[in-house]
Amino acid sequence: MMPCPIFRLPGRALRPLALALNLAMAGSLLAAIGAAPAAQAQTANTPARRYDIPAGPLNTTLNRYAQEAGVPLSAPGALTQGKTGPGLSGEATVEQGFARLLQGQGLQAVRQADGTYTLHRTATPDATTTLPTVRVTADPDPMKADLPKPYAGGQVARGGRVGILGNQDVMATPFSTTSYTSRMIEDWQAETVAQVLLADPSVREISPEAGPTENFNMRGFYLRSEDFAWNGLFGLVSYNRVPTEFLERVEVLKGPGALLYGMAPQGSVGATINLVPKRAGAAPLTRLTASFASHSNLGAHLDLGRRFGADDAFGIRVNAVKSSGRTALDGQSERKDMGAMALDYHGERLRATLDAYLNDDRQRGNIPLATSFATAQIPSPADPAINAMPGTYSRSRNNALIGAVEFDFNPRWTGFAMLGVNHQKGAGYLNNGIGRNAQPSGDYIALAMNVRNFFNTRSSQAGVRGQLRTGPIRHTITLGANAIEKRWGAAANRGMWLSNLYAPTRPTLPPEPADVPKSGDSTLSSIALADTLSFMEDKFLLTLGARRQRVLTKSYHSDPSWGMVTTRYDQHALTPALGFVIAPWSAPVSVYANYIEGLSQGGTVSDATAANFGEAFPPYQTRQMELGAKYDAGTLLHTLSLFQIARPNLIKDFASNTYAPDGRQRNRGIEWTVAGEIGRLRLLGGVTYLKAIQTRTQAGLLDGKTATGVPTWLFNLGAEWDTPWLPGLTLRAAAFHTGEQFADNANTQTVPAWTRVDLGVRYATRLAAHNVVWRGAVTNAFNRRYWASADSASVGAPRSVKLAVSMDF
Repeated sequence: MMPCPIFRLPGRALRPLALALNLAMAGSLLAAIGAAPAAQAQTANTPARRYDIPAGPLNTTLNRYAQEAGVPLSAPGALTQGKTGPGLSGEATVEQGFARLLQGQGLQAVRQADGTYTLHRTATPDATTTLPTVRVTADPDPMKADLPKPYAGGQVARGGRVGILGNQDVMATPFSTTSYTSRMIEDWQAETVAQVLLADPSVREISPEAGPTENFNMRGFYLRSEDFAWNGLFGLVSYNRVPTEFLERVEVLKGPGALLYGMAPQGSVGATINLVPKRAGAAPLTRLTASFASHSNLGAHLDLGRRFGADDAFGIRVNAVKSSGRTALDGQSERKDMGAMALDYHGERLRATLDAYLNDDRQRGNIPLATSFATAQIPSPADPAINAMPGTYSRSRNNALIGAVEFDFNPRWTGFAMLGVNHQKGAGYLNNGIGRNAQPSGDYIALAMNVRNFFNTRSSQAGVRGQLRTGPIRHTITLGANAIEKRWGAAANRGMWLSNLYAPTRPTLPPEPADVPKSGDSTLSSIALADTLSFMEDKFLLTLGARRQRVLTKSYHSDPSWGMVTTRYDQHALTPALGFVIAPWSAPVSVYANYIEGLSQGGTVSDATAANFGEAFPPYQTRQMELGAKYDAGTLLHTLSLFQIARPNLIKDFASNTYAPDGRQRNRGIEWTVAGEIGRLRLLGGVTYLKAIQTRTQAGLLDGKTATGVPTWLFNLGAEWDTPWLPGLTLRAAAFHTGEQFADNANTQTVPAWTRVDLGVRYATRLAAHNVVWRGAVTNAFNRRYWASADSASVGAPRSVKLAVSMDF
């Protein structure tokens, strides 16, 4: 597949491009300031455009309308207090929009000579203004005014957060995105984020499902849970398994995202996962869920939400989870204790949130195996229920506190800030068991590490976002800065022994380390500027932006008494991006394209014999070019994308005896995803074709070889069917197919393709005047045995059963 020529940007042109983007945005900003009066003078003659603003508190609907219409509005709080706006859907001019939003309110928006609008009482107030305030369920949450609504079928949303660009509708986003809803999470009975991402055809979990960690392959590149974002900010999520009970959305932005989110702590470039916490809805909620999972794991989950105060401005949402018992893996048991509280305030111009959560995750007999192979003859996978390393254990505990605030300086400009701290500590066998050189007979060398560690992270961001007009062009400009400061320590004792895949030996395991010295600290800081230009009434959107990223890391000697820095890395990079969306047709189709980069910490030459020994390279820049189309068929949403991602690797030039980041892994792919419903049938899935090639390798020895652990074909399809013979009864099935993969760089070891089927059932009814939902699911229904991944191969999950019942009080 060849990328679109318009996006073929040679590496040497990146600095001039980045400079041009900054100059273009600065020029547009200056031009906009000078042209603002002219733009305001044209407001009265602005043609009609389409709006989709939900009902809600009148001050909220008016502020959102003024921002989308691009007009300043002055609205005294006393005039809108206690009033509910009807919302606005369809085409309208500025004057028509205000008239429809204010109908029956006894208010009118009066245009001033400078083009601004002021809210006044009408000369003869409508009698309807004396009616009491009505709670409108069409907008279930004041704090979700900007949260894109669920799409048909309710499994995905119409859009999601696109980093510093904020929440955007999927059809207006120049990237491939999917936002999974809390409804999908509940109905699929997904207990961790990894089980949610299973629905995406470009994602595969590469760590064993029964283990304490979550690692993924996304568009052919590695991603760890440490690189998950929380409301757009890194460093605030557990580094191990991430629970879902307190999440409203799990959002996936595919491809690199350095401009949008900054550099991820571990440098992931295949995608960005953003987690959105639950907030209190307009209607009171008290929901209790009891659950069972194979073999004898019992759990309870309380979900409580309330709003209070004038105009329900304050909200609180509490989620508490307790579960424990044996799992489907022989000899394994686990315990989970999770509590989360989300507070919010939604005022006329000020919005604030405060989130706190604690997650305690413990396992015994916990380490599944991930192994390499000794020969081209791959051994058959063992029974997935076999515990490769009995007697191991792990415990991980993290807690976080995150505050955020937004303030509307005026209807066009908003300031935002966010600060969060995350503390995590763990002990035991926190990594997967490692197997080396597995023979066809099943014999292999086993390695396990008993670890103690800690991570203390503080993340922050601040910025301003607003709109300007330069003639017929509307600019949405964001200027923001962020910083992630992390300090960590780790110690490990290792044990090694001989074992067998089919008949594991029970070893004498290494003890837990006594002390945990500080191992390192790092600061990732950046500043970004982005401008989305809207032409022809949003039929053409152009996004330009750049981010300057600094990476500072220090490593310390393992003996804390020394207290010395062993390595220091301080480098920076300028990373640009551009994207556009074209939707000039009457049909609901948009075409998009993007060029965007991802950043990873550059390498340092450690070969003492090299001519450039000790040289530290700037952050590696992974480059993506993508072209795609989106089609909203009313109840089915389709996305088709073609992409290329090239990531550098450090290799040696033997002629000069120097190292340089000249190696490449180049992934080219085609993705198609679909979500929505047809009558009683809901669909969620897609297909990915991916060709991951090694290029410019050491001495060219592996040029043209497929990268390890990257399958060529990925297929997912989840379907739900509401039965006609019993209202409330839904049957669910999901199929997952992964093509063959190579387990070594030379492509001599081939891991076979595999297909897995999951089944589920759901029944919603009323019991004693309460809403009740019964759910059941079977994972790996046919108990297939397969190697789920090839880069450190792990066996797929065993067949397991989940049951749950939820009741609203």
